[in-house]
Amino acid sequence: MPHPQIKFGTDGWRGVIADDFTFANVRTAAEAVAAYVHSRLGSAEEDPARGLCIGYDTRFGSRAFARACAEVVAATGIPVALANDITPTPALSYAVRGRKAAGGIMITSSHNPAQWNGVKYKAWYGGSGKPSIIAEIESFLGKPAPRLGQPALIEEVDFLPPYLAAIESFADLDLIARSRRKFAIDSMYGAGRTIISDIFTRIGVDHIQIRGNPDPIFPGINPEPIEPHIRALGEAVVANHCDAGLCTDGDADRIGATDEHGNFVDPHKIFCVLLSWVLKYKGWPGAVTRAFNTTKMLDRICLKHGRELIEHGIGFKFVCDYMLEREIVMGGEESGGIGFQRHLPERDGLLNALLLANVMAQENKTLGQLVADLQAEYGEHQYGRIDLTIPDDVKNSAIARARALAVGNPVFAAMPILRQENLDGVKFYLDNPEAETKPTAETWLLLRASGTEPLMRIYTESCSKESVAKLLESARAFALGK
Repeated sequence: MPHPQIKFGTDGWRGVIADDFTFANVRTAAEAVAAYVHSRLGSAEEDPARGLCIGYDTRFGSRAFARACAEVVAATGIPVALANDITPTPALSYAVRGRKAAGGIMITSSHNPAQWNGVKYKAWYGGSGKPSIIAEIESFLGKPAPRLGQPALIEEVDFLPPYLAAIESFADLDLIARSRRKFAIDSMYGAGRTIISDIFTRIGVDHIQIRGNPDPIFPGINPEPIEPHIRALGEAVVANHCDAGLCTDGDADRIGATDEHGNFVDPHKIFCVLLSWVLKYKGWPGAVTRAFNTTKMLDRICLKHGRELIEHGIGFKFVCDYMLEREIVMGGEESGGIGFQRHLPERDGLLNALLLANVMAQENKTLGQLVADLQAEYGEHQYGRIDLTIPDDVKNSAIARARALAVGNPVFAAMPILRQENLDGVKFYLDNPEAETKPTAETWLLLRASGTEPLMRIYTESCSKESVAKLLESARAFALGK
């Protein structure tokens, strides 16, 4: 029987604090994780004796929830390395792999509003648990885990030093320091705190920091590095004459940015900037993966450089799966989660912030100039997204009606539907008259219903901001049944 209040989605279980995210339910989730690890007794990578790493972010109660998890796990005889301070999710993942732990628990709700918290499971390889692992953990919910003799030790550990050494060696800090660029850094009150600022201070990079103090209320924002929450960063960039703004989300695994004019640089453009740089300067081998809701500019970049492009479902777990199976140079998703196989099969907002500064230094350009260069070479690609909080019946009706549009001579927003794809949600490719003079960007629209919340996300890409706005408004009306 599934647990009525605990459901692990694409990257763990999330809930509203004091509603379903309670100490009782967190302990139930931790017991299920412990039971899963015990079931792996004798495994080369996941044996219980290898222990679990547990970390937490800046959210309300995160430290106490992490301690509760540690006590439950240790009581079953599994040793625990518990973070001694606020820890970014990628640092926890790096610790799992570096310490050869059986797995890890991260207490975070990532970019969700302040009233939410969550439990992420990180597998032994340093990335999100595969769907098969998550399904097994869910199967143990509500069941007692075995006990191995005496309770194990809980050791408090600083997970940051090895992780910081890794990201600092991955980026070219000397080149960044010599570039004489100026940055604004925004941690959105989250687990990124002053990590990038401290690195820049040490190597002599001019910068300012905003929202670097931990605050579980996330005053005035959701800690998600997109508009409108990123606007304070854009204002800081303009006021302080910076060359770019670099932003991480609540648990610092996602990247956001603004250009030198304070304009939001969406995650698709960030992915394209980083990919273009990697293929041009690094020559690292491997295919590129991207989620179903990401920009088609990535396909064009891969075509130019002769790289295979793999499209997959939405969620970084798919990127992780490919990185565990074959050679992948990098992979990413729409929400700013971008990862490099040679670092971790995991998204890492802090590393990507350093790498954006690295690209700017190597190209000797501002972030805005880098994006403009991409648009000039590969054609204008504009992107938009809206999130609709709607009842499940309205959400499900919209998806059913969207699927039915494939019948007959379908039209959406006065544009003929060329084809429909259903890899993850319902996606239309549209015959956009405006694109006749801008043939480089395909026009597409995607409707995707959340499996865990009364939420529908609508994504679109087209050849102009005006076209994107029109499509989003048409899709909003469609979803609401108007």
